[in-house]
Amino acid sequence: MRPCTRAELAGALAGRGISEEVAAQVLDRYDEVGIIDDAAFARAWVASRHAGRGLARRALANELRQRGVDGDVASEALGELDAEIEAETARALVERKLRSARGEPEAVFRRLVGMLARKGYPPGVAIRAVKDALAAQSAEAAEFADRIDADALTEAEADPDRDTHPLT
Repeated sequence: MRPCTRAELAGALAGRGISEEVAAQVLDRYDEVGIIDDAAFARAWVASRHAGRGLARRALANELRQRGVDGDVASEALGELDAEIEAETARALVERKLRSARGEPEAVFRRLVGMLARKGYPPGVAIRAVKDALAAQSAEAAEFADRIDADALTEAEADPDRDTHPLT
């Protein structure tokens, strides 16, 4: 059993037919004695899921919200992950996946950027991590990576009607 948030425990009590009034009393008492601590839960969740699954702040915020953690509490826990740590994790994920990646550099690029996007990484971080890893992989991949304009790709994500193509 893993630690739970107050909202998760309230849902579990409701699912067992416990009245809201009794559940609130029990949960208040748990708060008083320190059995429930959403802030500690959020910090542990962020550290664990970032280190174990490589999830970025956006994905972690969504998971905390789904578990009923207050937005301010979640923001405080997510504040421990700065942009540099997030970028380092993205690079490590890409390097690990790149070892077994097969196919044309463009297809590998799309798959790896997609993997990072599903983990919640912003487009700029994902594109730069993949571009740097491809550049270090092989001559063919480096040639492809040199043609990638990460800034243009990031801007294209923000403005889909943009007329320029990021690969020159």
